[in-house]
Amino acid sequence: MARSLNQVFLMGNLTRDPELRQTPTGQSVCGFSLALNRSYKGSDDEWKEVTDYIDIVAWGPLGERVAQYLTKGRRCLVQGRLQSRSWEQDGNKRTKVEVLANDVTFLDSRGTGGGDRSDSMDKRPADEKPKATKTAKKDDIKIEDIGDEPINLDDIPF
Repeated sequence: MARSLNQVFLMGNLTRDPELRQTPTGQSVCGFSLALNRSYKGSDDEWKEVTDYIDIVAWGPLGERVAQYLTKGRRCLVQGRLQSRSWEQDGNKRTKVEVLANDVTFLDSRGTGGGDRSDSMDKRPADEKPKATKTAKKDDIKIEDIGDEPINLDDIPF
């Protein structure tokens, strides 16, 4: 019997903050959604913009890291597989296809992206330029003579 291949790579922005939950057995599971933008040329030769929304599920420590570091608007790369599940709700059979994440790469630095976190690395307004810093000149560098004593490895803090 031939083997199948079920692997997806998605890069997009989170549409909402991740939701971290615990199963009754204590296993962490995180759900979030990605917005994937694409464009195509329509029959009228005009470019159209379309956004697809894909639900992602991350289990265990991966889900905990996603919930800790990602927020709405942040960009990430998800590698995983498609998974379908079905259930009955109010007498109707429901099905859903989602991505089960194997790996999530955070693409924005903490201070960028669309998230509304207040822990931005750079608190300057966007129109304010950074101030020039003084660069060291050759004459500014002082070299101290440490002598010929051997270095005691117990004195090194790392």
